[in-house]
Amino acid sequence: MELRKDPITRSWVITGDDAPTMPRERDCPYCPEANPAPQVISSMPAVDGGPWSARAVVHPAPLYRVEGDPQRQANGLYDRMRSVGAHEVLLENRLHDRELWKASDAEVEQVLLLAAQRVLDLKQDRRLKYITVFKDYGEVAGQDISHPSFQLTGTTFVPRRVLYELRASREYYQQKERCVFCDILAQEERQVVRMVERRGEYSALCPYAARVPYETWLLSRLHDSSFERHVNSKAAGLRDLAALLRRTLNRIRSVSEGFHLVLHTSPNSLYRSEVLGYWKTIDDDYHWHIEILPIVRGKLKSYTVKESYFTSITPEAAAARLREASPE
Repeated sequence: MELRKDPITRSWVITGDDAPTMPRERDCPYCPEANPAPQVISSMPAVDGGPWSARAVVHPAPLYRVEGDPQRQANGLYDRMRSVGAHEVLLENRLHDRELWKASDAEVEQVLLLAAQRVLDLKQDRRLKYITVFKDYGEVAGQDISHPSFQLTGTTFVPRRVLYELRASREYYQQKERCVFCDILAQEERQVVRMVERRGEYSALCPYAARVPYETWLLSRLHDSSFERHVNSKAAGLRDLAALLRRTLNRIRSVSEGFHLVLHTSPNSLYRSEVLGYWKTIDDDYHWHIEILPIVRGKLKSYTVKESYFTSITPEAAAARLREASPE
């Protein structure tokens, strides 16, 4: 396995003829009675008296491995490097059928705390430039682990989508000395039409230029570029975020068979590039958030035009539909 850089889009692609394959599941390898038990990295205490509520384990077929050096090298005009990094599974619950939208707010809170803990821990590794936490739910989304879970990857590059956000938010800050995400949230709360729900210091909304039907973002009304730092500083108020995430996923489930969810947070500050300028104001201009991209069967055209998105449902109509959907 190796990483190759596209010199036009500047995105990194992982490829190789020896790509790992997921083992075929007979019995779930992540349930408490699994034998052999998975290799546990970290666990969160249970909220109901059980052995654990959420835990991080080693991925059974990792795309990235922590051993070694990336060894970035040129191949003519191209660049390549080894797929060094981290790949973990974040188990949301020890119960096999207890997805986030079925869990208690306390259980969802433990998952968020675990994700923040793992991001903080992996950011101690200077080789890793970015930590991605994501969830693919449903067959249409390419879900490959049946037990309720997120996945986490630590990579030696910053994903292209995040780079776009970092550059755009820096340019906006240079012009207005304000965070573009804070301005978006303030305007959406004034206009209301694309708001889905507000709970405590957190808001769920359909973005103005949604890429897919019912695309929804969760943002904190308190500015912070770092999810993990925010979680650690707001432990007392994190239950509102847990409840909003659970309720939003319940709404999404009313219109979609599957979805992609991804956390956007700041890159690893231990690896500050001398070339990239976004480091100068990142704590002021960037804003962590969660993006949920539902997959609506029959409207998959949204996913076929990758660089010029099309959606047949306006964000205003989508937000109205989601507000009407039951969050429980």
